[in-house]
Amino acid sequence: MPLVTPATLKKKLTKTAINSALKITRSASIRVAMHSRSLLPDPAVYQPDTLDLNTDGKAAEYWFNCFRDMVAKFAKVAAKSQEEDHTATQRAEQFQSAYLERLEEHQRNVPVNKGKVVLGTSELLQLNETLLRRYGFADPWLRQKKLENASAVARLKQRLQELDALEDEDTRWTELVRGVLAGNMFDWGAQAISNILEQDSNFGLHSALDRIEKRPWLLDNLDNWLNRLKGEPHKCAVVFVDNSGVDVVLGVLPFVRGLLKRGTKVLLCANSEPALNDVTSEELRSLLDDCSRECEVLEHAWSKGQLLVYANGQTGPCLDMRTLPKELCDAIAANETDLLVIEGMGRALHTNLNARFGCETLKLAVIKNKWLAKYLGGENMFAVVCKFEPAAPS
Repeated sequence: MPLVTPATLKKKLTKTAINSALKITRSASIRVAMHSRSLLPDPAVYQPDTLDLNTDGKAAEYWFNCFRDMVAKFAKVAAKSQEEDHTATQRAEQFQSAYLERLEEHQRNVPVNKGKVVLGTSELLQLNETLLRRYGFADPWLRQKKLENASAVARLKQRLQELDALEDEDTRWTELVRGVLAGNMFDWGAQAISNILEQDSNFGLHSALDRIEKRPWLLDNLDNWLNRLKGEPHKCAVVFVDNSGVDVVLGVLPFVRGLLKRGTKVLLCANSEPALNDVTSEELRSLLDDCSRECEVLEHAWSKGQLLVYANGQTGPCLDMRTLPKELCDAIAANETDLLVIEGMGRALHTNLNARFGCETLKLAVIKNKWLAKYLGGENMFAVVCKFEPAAPS
């Protein structure tokens, strides 16, 4: 098969792939990035990345090898997502080659950039999404997301009934937090989880609840969160979500419902563009239409504007608070947001784990990587981060 060069790539793409790529290019070009002063009073001291591969030799050795192995899997997923297109396999191979070339370049530059430029895992994850789009793969996990969303919505009512049967307030909120954590297991970007999901089609929320670390967790501020809930309700919570399916539907939405029942307005923030199996803001709006038919609390909040969805300005699986859309920043300020919830490995571990914000913050994630769990002081593969922090001093 002749080489598909960048010059001829556009001619080889299907109409659907071209339109998807152009849509993303247009949306990226008109996006206005900024930061929310409510969340980030001083962006000059904000460093989202938890690791710096340019200064941490052990981290660099592990993660460069990890991403080198991981890109082969992503290339297979990309090719399969467009198997009806005869150019898909070759474009996926070109994507893999381009990624490996850039990865080697980053690794070669470590001695030069040490102490000068931060190289976080977020940049290598973002590179994956950038190059997938460049080679015509706008949303390789789209079919998987649709299947998992439909399955999760069908189970939402039962999950809410289980939670409502818990009469003790602390017990119920503990289970709501555990539900977010268990839901966060459903991440196709994590090799350990994708192996489980590929081998066990019956793996669901309750299976994940059994797998996550038992308390005390690696980072365990749950009691502080439960004590805070005995006080005045928050005015408004901004919640940055992660994966599609079980994660957002059976994990995050019941938690959000709990906040709504306390009288807290909720701004749900999802990716502006696809990344792995993360839910996008467009997909989340459609999901809420479906989920509101399963729950009166969600239906009332969704229809009355107490529950809103915003794009978070991100095109990868991590979160940089300096690049939020103006519309979201304005909403955060206008609603006097006093609670920030960040969920997932990309947004709360690879980035923002050590960052402090201008309002109370709850960070929730399951560590789905044995090396990272040990690096952070844990012993278990599925160690838990539940970090509740007061507002940072001005």
